[in-house]
Order: sequence, then C-alpha cells, then structure tokens
Amino acid sequence: MKKWIYFLPLILLFFYQKDKIKVNPNQQKPVAKIVDTIKKDTLKIEKLEMYHKGAHASYYANRFNGRRTASGIKFNNNGMTCAHRKLPFGTKLKVTSVKTKKSVYVTVTDRGPFSKTKHIDLTRKAFMMIAPNAYGGHIEVDLEIVKK
Repeated sequence: MKKWIYFLPLILLFFYQKDKIKVNPNQQKPVAKIVDTIKKDTLKIEKLEMYHKGAHASYYANRFNGRRTASGIKFNNNGMTCAHRKLPFGTKLKVTSVKTKKSVYVTVTDRGPFSKTKHIDLTRKAFMMIAPNAYGGHIEVDLEIVKK
C-alpha cells in the first residue's frame, strides 16, 4: 500500500498534463520578412537599416563592471549595451552573428573599441548569446540600425 502512495502524485500529474498538451503537426512556422521584424517585448514593427556587413565584434572585460561609460551611465556586463566609435548614444542596433545567424538588440552607451581591427564592443552577455558555443574573443557580425 505504501508504494502506491508514492506513485499516485505522478499518475495524477500525467493525466492532468495530458489534457493540456495539444500538438498540431500541420502547423507551419511563420515566415519573417527581411526588412521588418517584430520585437517580442514591445510588439512594435521596426525598420532595420543595414549599417555594416561583416564587422568584427569583441566583448568587454569584467574589470569594467561598475565604471562609468562615456555616456555617463554605469556599465554592467550583464546588460544589453555596446560601444561604437561613431554612432550616437542611445542608438539601437540589431547585431547578427554571420556564423550562427543568432541576433541580439543592443543600445550604444560607450565609445570604443580602440583597436583598428574591431568595429563594436558588446557586453559579455550579448556576445555569448550570439557566439558559437565555447568560442573565444571575437566574431564576425552584421550591424543593423533599428529605425522607429
């Protein structure tokens, strides 16, 4: 009798979840347009303008955490910000990895990188979201400016 008491919650959970699972094999994935994208958090349609194809991106070192950026805000390596030499502060960018095709939305809050071979510095979180697994310091990306 004691053994059945342990299995009773599992059996009840299985039957409860079985009713809620609905699978439709004929459902197709929606096709996204190249120019218009929909952000998940705001549900607004945004226009994208290609800024730089094949740019080299790197990420900030952890020693910059808590320091002030060139725009005056505190830097957080777990945020979704970036540094660019020429773009104005507050510019929203869509950064897409050429290799993995993953993309992130970041905001320009700092100046840099101060290396001639790099075009953009991303926060560590943004970089790791688009980089291949176990990948080192820099990747090739496409930069698109988000127009409202």
